[in-house]
Amino acid sequence: MDDRRLLRYGRHILLEDIGVEGQERLQTATALIVGAGGLGSPAAMYLAAAGVGTLLIADGDTVDLSNLQRQILHRDDAVGQPKVESGARTLFALNPDVRVEPIHERLAGAALAAAVARSQVVLDCSDNFATRHAINRACVQAGVPLVSGAAIRFDGQLSVFDPRRAESPCYHCVFPQTDSLEEVRCAVMGVFAPLTGMVGTMQAAEALKILGGFGKTAVGRLLLIDSRSMQIDSVSLARDPDCEVCGAHQLGRPSA
Repeated sequence: MDDRRLLRYGRHILLEDIGVEGQERLQTATALIVGAGGLGSPAAMYLAAAGVGTLLIADGDTVDLSNLQRQILHRDDAVGQPKVESGARTLFALNPDVRVEPIHERLAGAALAAAVARSQVVLDCSDNFATRHAINRACVQAGVPLVSGAAIRFDGQLSVFDPRRAESPCYHCVFPQTDSLEEVRCAVMGVFAPLTGMVGTMQAAEALKILGGFGKTAVGRLLLIDSRSMQIDSVSLARDPDCEVCGAHQLGRPSA
């Protein structure tokens, strides 16, 4: 690590849990962020500022004027442009050391599997259940940790699903795809702008702990964030041994 990077990342290096070795792990890591919106914006900015070497940013949408209330990756002059291109410009201006690969598509199928396989951590910053379940399946198959976040109205959620750990549930264990869950969108229900920053920043923190190899992640816990009362509750989660995505019968591993 050269003198410039030692200075730039000095406040991380001073932390005993990170140090030079942890910072170097971040510099050689690859993270996939699915969604360059309200959650993906702060998540990507903090990963870039922290010096994560390669960021894959996937989003098929363009910047809309209504996004600017909370999607801080984008500026007024980016309206109408692909979110990933707008985001890449912002991240390069923030930290030119970081390599940003914009993926202007809604990742699915083989393209999603390939992007997940390239990464050491995936941040699900999407806004619909179909995408969340597809990301979860790809992460389980590739054995890649998934940092999942959600925000609607004044309420947020955060959890980490780590298929490398036998006791960790997956997203499907907690929110089975067969359930008739109500799909709520901020376009209809609204969302408190700072809440997306809170959840996205927490996603970045969990991802940095995974990549840097320090701290304790939110595996086995679902954090419920109420931004009106500024209260965070933690609910314990358990893996479903019969889960059709991560169950022993699906992965070919011995039952507990």
